[in-house]
Amino acid sequence: MEASPVLLYGEAEGMVRSLQRFPLRETGSGGWFKQHEYIEKLNMQAILNASAGQEEMIKDLLVTHGQVPTLIHQLITVEIWKQKVFPVICQLQDFQPKSTFPLYMVVHHEATIINLLETIFYHKDVCESAEDLVLDLIDYCHRKLTLLLSSSSEGPIPGQDRLLPSSGSETSSLEELKQQAEALDFEIAMKCLSVLRYITDHTDSLMLSVTTRLLNTHNIPCVLVELLHRCPWSRRSKGTDSQLQKYESGRWLSVPAEDQQKMTKLDGQVWISLYNLLLRPDCQQKYNLNNFTRGQLLKLRSYLTEVLIDQLPNLVDLQRFLSHLSVSEPAPAKKELILEQVPEVLDSIIRENSGKWKAIAKHQVKHAFSPSDSDLRHQAQRWAQTYNMDVMETLAPDKPKCGSCGAEAVKRCSRCQNEWYCNRQCQVSHWQKHKKACDLVSEAMKKIKEEMKTQM
Repeated sequence: MEASPVLLYGEAEGMVRSLQRFPLRETGSGGWFKQHEYIEKLNMQAILNASAGQEEMIKDLLVTHGQVPTLIHQLITVEIWKQKVFPVICQLQDFQPKSTFPLYMVVHHEATIINLLETIFYHKDVCESAEDLVLDLIDYCHRKLTLLLSSSSEGPIPGQDRLLPSSGSETSSLEELKQQAEALDFEIAMKCLSVLRYITDHTDSLMLSVTTRLLNTHNIPCVLVELLHRCPWSRRSKGTDSQLQKYESGRWLSVPAEDQQKMTKLDGQVWISLYNLLLRPDCQQKYNLNNFTRGQLLKLRSYLTEVLIDQLPNLVDLQRFLSHLSVSEPAPAKKELILEQVPEVLDSIIRENSGKWKAIAKHQVKHAFSPSDSDLRHQAQRWAQTYNMDVMETLAPDKPKCGSCGAEAVKRCSRCQNEWYCNRQCQVSHWQKHKKACDLVSEAMKKIKEEMKTQM
């Protein structure tokens, strides 16, 4: 049985055709919010098609109409907005928003775009259609992963679920919004791992500068080694009954003892990326393997256990490569005269807006993030339609898991409709941990319903 589509083909094509590169100053404008809604729906439809094994019309439309570079440009624009403008908005003393919904939508926009790119970048034609901006995307992913590594050794601790801030509630303060933005950064970094892996799958069909940037400019193999060492997608729960938890499908799940050595999707993406970058002939010829890099790569040998190789047999080739590397001096990379292309999006946006961050923040607070009551009601209605819970459930790649023990769940929290449990006992034992999230989501949904009733 096929899931009902979020978009019909004609609707999707119209949305893809309309995508454009908004200047940073116009972030949060009416046209920008309409495009955010379009991208959100395109993202949902792309996930739905990919998970159901259907024809991926969103991917085809984005390639046909040359809009993959547009998505990358907008991804970097909102990244800069979050770094340069959002902190200024949070410091404006006279900014007392009635609702943080509009701000949250901008903060969330970055996660939506990288999620869409993760879904479609599996395909070679998408990587090729990114053209020169694939270099900007590589730089973006590198920034996100190094930011993750520069955090504490335990890594950031994102919330169990994405939470929409409630309208007019004390919990929807700008401080709360900043915390949600930090939680989203962790999720974004996890998506970047997949995007990078897909790029490494297709280095032989992309411009030469891609391989150089991956291997020598950013030394991605060493970044991946450090990620395996830190393993930020794995943690121990707090308390006396400390359990191993792993981050999968956007949430932390407890892992039973018998599954603790089982490879997760994120583990797999890192190992496949390393395999591609170290063993593909086009990469081996370009990689500048010095003594430091050699020492870092040899750390991988301790992770290449029989259990791991049984799950990903191709890693035996990587094991042989490392064994050879341990007893030989790395051959110097071939020096070739190459006119290397460099990414320009980040620098051009920063140059264009340098010194104007406060003026941009004040302009956006006045025109975009201080909506009237009628505008808020209209926005709440549109967002409630966009984030329809029935549609969201069809996008889940797996059956829901119990929020307490990780087993397959059959019961949902009746209050917030956002957490699942396998039985009543798990629900009761998990209540103290779930209570705060439940209160936030319940209050947010209550406000949406109230605003929709008032509108009617």
